[in-house]
Amino acid sequence: MRKNDMVRTQERMYTTALPPQHSDSDSRIIDTPGPSLHLYQVWKGNNRFCFNGRIILGPDSRSLFLTVSLIVVPVILFCSFVSQRLVEQFPRHIGNLIVVLCPLFAVYVVILLLITSARDPGIIPRSLHPPEPEDDGYVSSISSDWPGSQNGPPGVPPTKDTMVNGVIVKIKYCQTCMLYRPPRCSHCSICNNCVERFDHHCPWVGQCIGKRNYRFFFMFVSSTTMLCLYVFAFCWVNIMKIMDAYHCNLWRALSRSPVSGFLILYTFGAAWFVGGLTGFHLYLIFTNQTTYENFRYRYNVKMNPYNRGCFRNVGEVFFSKIPRSKHNFREMVKGDSSSVYASSMSLRHPMSPEIPKTSSDIEMGKRQAVAAEDLEDIQSQIDRVGGLERCGTQPRHTNWDHKTNWESSPDIQMLAAEFGMEHGSTGRQKIEGANDLKT
Repeated sequence: MRKNDMVRTQERMYTTALPPQHSDSDSRIIDTPGPSLHLYQVWKGNNRFCFNGRIILGPDSRSLFLTVSLIVVPVILFCSFVSQRLVEQFPRHIGNLIVVLCPLFAVYVVILLLITSARDPGIIPRSLHPPEPEDDGYVSSISSDWPGSQNGPPGVPPTKDTMVNGVIVKIKYCQTCMLYRPPRCSHCSICNNCVERFDHHCPWVGQCIGKRNYRFFFMFVSSTTMLCLYVFAFCWVNIMKIMDAYHCNLWRALSRSPVSGFLILYTFGAAWFVGGLTGFHLYLIFTNQTTYENFRYRYNVKMNPYNRGCFRNVGEVFFSKIPRSKHNFREMVKGDSSSVYASSMSLRHPMSPEIPKTSSDIEMGKRQAVAAEDLEDIQSQIDRVGGLERCGTQPRHTNWDHKTNWESSPDIQMLAAEFGMEHGSTGRQKIEGANDLKT
């Protein structure tokens, strides 16, 4: 009779057990792949996307507001205070043309700025897996102090040789994108992307300057220079007209039109900056260099393998066809819940330039740690059930925790089978023995 009471007590404890509760880490491992998402929603770079992935910006895209204001505000001042005097001093049709050309020119400059900033600069698609190691003599030449020999995939050399116009050029392996960068490609630490024909990352534009937007960048810089010279010249014309009309000296003319004096100083400084930048990039275009190559390799000292002559170099920049983007940021992609989770976290907290190469390892380490903790919980729970089978007449304590209050479920069995538990069959026998006690 006593034995029957104990069996009923155990049966009541099993029947009143709460349903198993899984932590967030459990659900991330057990859940089936989630719904498809757009590519821009799981993008691993530090870019910002607008209009559902139709526009791609850099992580420092807020600087666009400053750049636009530096262009628009002086133009508004010129049209409001300076151009009105020019309409009176010149014939009507010429004065109206001067007034109209300035804002139209400014709109053209702002459009070039937005095209440069909102365009894919030539991002190289990342590889899902590191390249296969090749037995071609590179492995033995890897230095032990090379970071990739310890943190990167084994057997992958840091550099390889390729032929460009009859000249041997070294291409480097990118540990973040897990690929060998094409010639003239470099990894931008700010955007966390490998960019084709990488020139530089422009903080004023808030975007990398590469193969697909360099042409528009140069047009923006040169057009800004012309706009500065336009405003600078007509402000001086306005001052000269005031001096002739009132027969006064320069200081009295500036006091009658202080906005003209301010714009003369402003556009003079800006013209030196953007004008010098325009001249420097003209030199780079004529010699077929990038800013990165000019500062890194100094092609004026050694042979430039990309120089094809002045006319061909200019034609390559301005008259060649711009290649299509290698990404369709609005396409639907599928991935397991862990990759989607890691990507969404990177969107909320962009990777800093100092740790772009270790974030994936950190996420993998977190996942493995979660799996190990879950396996320990399952093992302890199986051992408790086995202990009940060995001493079936011993009643359980009433002050057990929610982990002890556990029963076999298909999810737990799937998890155990997925991670290949060596004692899986033994645990399953113990679970079946526990279920026999219930009946």
